[in-house]
Amino acid sequence: MFLMSTNDAVTTLTLNHPPVNAISEEWVRAFEAKLDNLARGPRFTVLHIRSEQKVFCAGADLKEVQARMEAADGPEQMYSYVAGIQRLYARIERLPQVTLAEIGGAAMGGGFELALACDLRIAANEAKIGLPEVRLGLIPGAGGTQRLTRLCGPALASRLILGAEILDGTAASELGVVHWAVPRAELAQRAAETARRIAGLPAAALAASKACIAAAGHKERGGYTDELEFTRLLLSNAETRQRVTAFLAGAAETSKPMKKGTA
Repeated sequence: MFLMSTNDAVTTLTLNHPPVNAISEEWVRAFEAKLDNLARGPRFTVLHIRSEQKVFCAGADLKEVQARMEAADGPEQMYSYVAGIQRLYARIERLPQVTLAEIGGAAMGGGFELALACDLRIAANEAKIGLPEVRLGLIPGAGGTQRLTRLCGPALASRLILGAEILDGTAASELGVVHWAVPRAELAQRAAETARRIAGLPAAALAASKACIAAAGHKERGGYTDELEFTRLLLSNAETRQRVTAFLAGAAETSKPMKKGTA
């Protein structure tokens, strides 16, 4: 169901559950196991989530949905299933590493909710992206109503969710739903380059920045105190001190007045 490799501080997690990476209970358990392995495995700075299939992830496993609909306790089964997806996506969202979703094809329903749980999203111009659950009388209940609203505000979230609107990658980028959109032929290279570029930045600073950004969503607390505490912590970090010292030395060198006759 998943392929995983780590290279140069980038861990690539590839969804590989043909034909559409449907989200089954087994899929959720297998994803959780991969995250367990990540916690014990080699250190990494970026988690790059992509797909081996033509689609990114088409959402719920329809065979399992049908079985639940036919069961006497179907609503309770569905509750447990969606709660499991919520827990998985919340775990991805809480990772201290930067997460990047590469959306090469359809990312619908729970598949798009997976991408929303990531910090960054890059999509093919031709990709299809949306939360169409209301067409079935349901809601995007695996975090979609919350994360999309936080991402783009209630006005746009209402348009997309209540209207069950499907966007291509280009429109999703223009609306701020994804961060970048590129031609499909260029997607894999651009996504890999983005992952490597971010992985080259200090991991401690990235993790601290993620924590402060998350704190901004808590109106009762805010993140100003977090910024101060992380700043103090980072100033004791060896890599931070090395980088700042090198930067200051370079700045001092460039600011020296030129000697006469050297111009």
